[in-house]
Amino acid sequence: MLSFSISVAQVVEPSKPTSNNVVDTTLIVNDTTKNHLREVQGQDTVVMTDPDGLETVVTIVANDSSWNQVNKNILHLYRGAKVKYQTFELAADYIRLDRNTNQLFASGVIDHNGEYVGRPVVIFPGETPKTVDSLLYDYKTQEGNTYGIMTEEDGAYIQASVLRKNLYDELSLKSGMYSTCNLPYPHTHFGIRFTKGFLAKNHIIVGPAYLEVENIPIKFIGVPFGFFPKNNKKASGLLFPSFGEDATRGFAVRDMGWYLTFNDYWDSEIRASLYSKGSWEASVRTNYVVNYKYSGGFNIRYASTKSGVEGTSNYGTNKDFNVTWNHTQRQEANPGTSFSASVNFGTGSYFRNTGFNQNNSMQDIVRNNMSSSIAYGKVFADGKVNFTTNLSHRQDMASGRVDLELPSFSLNVSTFNPFDSKKRVGEQKWYQRITVGYSLQGRNTITAGDSVLFKKETLNNFTNGFQHSIPVSLSLNAFKYFQFNTSVNYTERWYLQSIRKGLENRLNGFEEVRDTVQGFRRAYDYSVSSGLSTKIYGMYPKMGKVEAIRHVVTPSVNLNYRPDFSAARYGFYREYTNMDGLIQKYSVFENGIYGGPGAGKSMGIGFSVDNNIEAKVRNSKDTTGKEAFKKIPIIQGLTFSGNYNFMADSLKLSTINFSGRTSLFNQKINLNFNGTFDPYTINENGVRVDRFAIKDGTLARLTNFGLSFDYSLNPSANKSRSDNLDSLRNRMPNMTSEQAEALSRISTDPNAFVDFNIPWNLNGAFSMNYSKVWDNTDRVMRNQITATVNVNGDFNVTPKWKVQFNTGYDLRQKALSLTRFSIYRDLHCWDMSVGWTPFGQYQSYNITIRAKASILQDLKLTKRESHYRY
Repeated sequence: MLSFSISVAQVVEPSKPTSNNVVDTTLIVNDTTKNHLREVQGQDTVVMTDPDGLETVVTIVANDSSWNQVNKNILHLYRGAKVKYQTFELAADYIRLDRNTNQLFASGVIDHNGEYVGRPVVIFPGETPKTVDSLLYDYKTQEGNTYGIMTEEDGAYIQASVLRKNLYDELSLKSGMYSTCNLPYPHTHFGIRFTKGFLAKNHIIVGPAYLEVENIPIKFIGVPFGFFPKNNKKASGLLFPSFGEDATRGFAVRDMGWYLTFNDYWDSEIRASLYSKGSWEASVRTNYVVNYKYSGGFNIRYASTKSGVEGTSNYGTNKDFNVTWNHTQRQEANPGTSFSASVNFGTGSYFRNTGFNQNNSMQDIVRNNMSSSIAYGKVFADGKVNFTTNLSHRQDMASGRVDLELPSFSLNVSTFNPFDSKKRVGEQKWYQRITVGYSLQGRNTITAGDSVLFKKETLNNFTNGFQHSIPVSLSLNAFKYFQFNTSVNYTERWYLQSIRKGLENRLNGFEEVRDTVQGFRRAYDYSVSSGLSTKIYGMYPKMGKVEAIRHVVTPSVNLNYRPDFSAARYGFYREYTNMDGLIQKYSVFENGIYGGPGAGKSMGIGFSVDNNIEAKVRNSKDTTGKEAFKKIPIIQGLTFSGNYNFMADSLKLSTINFSGRTSLFNQKINLNFNGTFDPYTINENGVRVDRFAIKDGTLARLTNFGLSFDYSLNPSANKSRSDNLDSLRNRMPNMTSEQAEALSRISTDPNAFVDFNIPWNLNGAFSMNYSKVWDNTDRVMRNQITATVNVNGDFNVTPKWKVQFNTGYDLRQKALSLTRFSIYRDLHCWDMSVGWTPFGQYQSYNITIRAKASILQDLKLTKRESHYRY
C-alpha cells in the first residue's frame, strides 16, 4: 500500500473526453479542498510486483498536491503530476491512479482564463513523447485508449480522436486525419481524412478516406480503403515538378524526376525539364557519405536548347553540358593527410542557355568563368615538411579559353635556425636568429580553346617546369625604435624546353620564327635586400565630441640589389636580328611557367608609407559608463609604395601605387579605393619619356583609379542572416556537399535565404573605374570610365508574405542588368514561391509549391535558393 495522508473530503473526478476530441470541461475541477493533511510538492515511491513476480518501483510526483482515497484505493495528483512505471512515463496537471484496476487516467485542467492547459505528455516504451487531450491506460497489460492524440510518422502528422495501443505496438485509430502540419488543428490543411486506421510496424491501413483542402472535404477524390508500406528508412519515389513559362522556350514542366535510394551511404536524383518549343534538360545528381570518413556528391547535366525562329537560317539547337563534383574528407579519418575536390566544368554557354532551373542561381547565370580543383596533401617529418598536389582547371566562358594544371605540386620545409642550439641558454645571439627555408614547386600546364582542347595536336603543347627557392633572412631590433630586416633569396628553375628566335627566308621575304628546343635547361638568379621599418604615433587635440584622433604612420625603406642575368656569361639570353635589322636580345626561357632571370642590373631603394587614422568619440547613448567612448575609423590602410632603381638608364622611378579603405555612417558603408600615379610624362606617341611631370606643372599623372562601396540600410538584417547561418551549421554538423554549397551561396547572396523575421532589408553597391588610354587614331590620351550600381533587398507585405528583388544599372551602357523578383508565402507546413524575370534574355516566371515533410517524397518540391532540401 502507498503511505499517503488520508482525507474524507470528496472531489468530482474528471471524466474522459468525448470522441470528437473535445474534453467535457464541466467535470474537470481543480483541487479546492483545504485539508491540512494534504501533501504538497510530494514525491513517493512504492514497490509493486509485476506479473512475472519481479518487484518494480513506481515513482509518483505531484508539484501542487496529492490526495489518497484510502477507502477506494485511488490516488489523485494535481499540477505537474508525474508517474513512472518501468519504461512508461506520464506527466499531466491531473492524474488518477486506481490501484484496484491498475489503471491510470490523465487529463489537463481548466485554468483561471477558462483555457484547457496541462495536457498529458506520455512516453510509451521505445517511443518519443506525445501530447494528448486525455488517456486511460492499464499499466499492467500496457493497453489503453488515448483521446485527441497527434503523432509524427516520418515527418508527417497523424491526428485521431481515439487511439488504442496493444502489446504488439500496433495502433488502432478512429476519426483521424493525415497532414503535413504540426498544429493541433491545421490552419492550412492539405491532407487525407479517414474514418478508421491501423498502424503497424511495416504498414498503414486506413478505412474510407478522402482528400481535404483548407477544411473543404473533396469526397469524390476518395478510396474505400488504402494500404501503405511503412519503411523505417529512405525510400525511392516521384519528384513532383514545378510549372512556368520561359520567353524563348515556351511553357515548361521543370525538374520532374525520380528519387533513388540505394542504402544509407548514397542516393540519386534523376530529373528532367520539358518545354513546349522543343527544348529539354536532364540531370543526374548523386550524393554519398561515409560517417566519420568522407562525403561528397556529383551532378551531371545535359541540355538541348532551341534557338532562333523556326524556319529561318538562325534556327538551331545548342548542345550543352555541365559536370560538378564535390568531395570532403574528415581530418580525423586520416590524420596528416587531406583530400578534397571541387569540380565545375562544361560548355561555356550552359548557364546562359538554360537560365533559371532547379540547380541554377542568379550567380550562375551572370558568372563569366568556371574553375575546378582536386587537391591532395600530406604532412610528415613531425609537421616540418608539407607536400600538396593539385589538379585544376579554369575556364573563361566569354572567350572559351581553358587553362589546365595537370598537375601542380609543392613541397615546403618549415623555416629553421641552422646556427641555433637546442641546448642554448639565454637569449639568441644575432647569428642564431638567421632563418633558412626551402620550397620546391612543379607545374604541367596547357592553355587552349574549349573546342580544340582534347585534340591530339593540342595535347602535345603542354609546358612544364620546376622551381627551387631558398630564402635566408635575419630580423633584429635596431636603434631601439626600428625593425631591421635583411634577406638573400636564391631561386633556381628547371625546364624541359627552351626557345630560339631568328629570321627565316621565305617566299615572300624574311619572317621572324620562334622554335621550341627540347632538352633540360636550368636557370638561376638571386637578390639581396635590407631594410628598416618603424611606427610613428601622432595624437590630435580634442575637438567637440571628438576626444582624440590617433594617426599611426608605418614607413619602411629597403635597399635591394640584383645582378644583370642577361650577361653572356650566364647563357640565359641570346641575340638575333629582327625584321628592322636591329639586334635584339631575348630570354631562352621566355614564356616559361616560372619565368626566367631578369635582364638588367638593379640596385635601388624601395619605399612604402602606411597610414591609419581613427577617432575616439564620446558615446552620447551610453548611460552605464561602460562604453563612454567608441572608436570610429577615418582612414584604414592608406598606403603609398614605389621603387627607385639607381642602375636603370632612364625612368628610374617606378609608378606610385596607392590604396585604402574606410567606413562611413556608423560603418553602414564600406568604401575601398586604389590607383596609380605616374611621375613621368608621355611624348606625342603616347610613350613614357624620361621627364618628370612636375616640370610641366603637375606632380604626377593619375593613370588609374578604382572606387567601390557597399551599404546596408538595415545592418541588423545582415547580422540576423549571419546568426541564422551559424544556427544552421550547428543544427546540421554533418552537412552534405549540396548543403555546404548552399550555405556558401547564402553567405555571399543576401537573397538566397528567406527570413520572415526581418521585416525589410535594402543593400546597394557601387563600383567605378577610371583609366587613361592612348588613342592611336586621334593620338591623344582618352579617359575611360565604367560604373555600375547594384541593389538588392526584401520586404514583408504581411508577416507571411515576402517580396525579394535584385537589380542593377550600368551607367556607361545605360541599361539595366539582370533583374529578378521573387515572392514567397509561408504556409506553415507548406512553402510557395513565385519567381519572375520581367525582361531580358531570361524573361520567365516560375511557380513552386513545396511540402515541409520529408515523408512526402512525391511532393518533393524545392524552393529556389532554399538553405536545404527536403
